[in-house]
Amino acid sequence: MVREIVRDTLFLQQKSEPATRDDRGVVTDLADTLLANADRCVGLAANMIGYNKTILAAVLGGKITVMINPVITDRSAAEYETEEGCLSLSGVRKVKRSKIITVEYLDKSFKKKKATYRDFDAEIIQHEIDHFSGILI
Repeated sequence: MVREIVRDTLFLQQKSEPATRDDRGVVTDLADTLLANADRCVGLAANMIGYNKTILAAVLGGKITVMINPVITDRSAAEYETEEGCLSLSGVRKVKRSKIITVEYLDKSFKKKKATYRDFDAEIIQHEIDHFSGILI
């Protein structure tokens, strides 16, 4: 189900809880909401649609990828500065991002995955993972 985008910064600054198999509905809602906002958005964290769970959905390689309980296990020393926007906030802000990251996560079937991402895909994931810690750009 497509959900409204949360703009309440007090809610968005709360730390997310680990997701469980009971949160499969959140996975569906997150992917549906990302698809509905695909013209203006490339990634969403669950707290952006009202769920304080550690789940993200992102358009990576042209398709929606869901990551449950993702953890960045490695990152390049090489960083770059960029400007990012967020559906939950107005405007854009400067941030530093690692050029390459490795992420371990569960897919939407709760199977363990590990993948390395570069450049813009890595940037999207880092932005959404920041949401889990209550970090707003």
